[in-house]
Amino acid sequence: MSSIEIIPVVVLIIILTVAVITDILSYRIPNWLTFPSMLFGICYHTYTNGYHGFILSMAGLLLGICVFIPCYIAAGVGAGDVKLMGVVGVFLGPGGVCVAFFATAIVGGVYAIILLWLNGVLKETIIRYRLMLTVLLVTWKLTYIPPGGETKRPFMAYGVAIAIGTSIAVAIINCNLIFWDFKI
Repeated sequence: MSSIEIIPVVVLIIILTVAVITDILSYRIPNWLTFPSMLFGICYHTYTNGYHGFILSMAGLLLGICVFIPCYIAAGVGAGDVKLMGVVGVFLGPGGVCVAFFATAIVGGVYAIILLWLNGVLKETIIRYRLMLTVLLVTWKLTYIPPGGETKRPFMAYGVAIAIGTSIAVAIINCNLIFWDFKI
């Protein structure tokens, strides 16, 4: 990794750290963090790589936002999470944001299971989802079964999963553990 490539990685790690802190403390990832970060990343890559850097940053931004829009619509993540994944796309480009998305999804799944377990609702959740799957397989109708009683839905600061997943993606990409060149 040359010195010019380390700058966006260090900046991205700082951005992700601030996002994690604000997400945990206020349950939000603020616009004052995401929008300037997008602008900085686009300007940086345009300055260092010209038109090619601009195009790859914009493609990464759009792809990062697009992969999280369905999660936002399903109320699985907040708008700040969507914009944060857009920031990841600006810094890593379209290929890198794909790796980050998949790593984030795995980390997010593990994180969700841990939260359910810590809140004492993992067993009930598994039973509910197994029943929903059975209903789907028998009737071919997707049916949601809400939690019974006064089960409180645990809060999930998804910025944590995005930060860890993106860090894993950066390590995978920069250690050449995959065969494609995702660098801008």
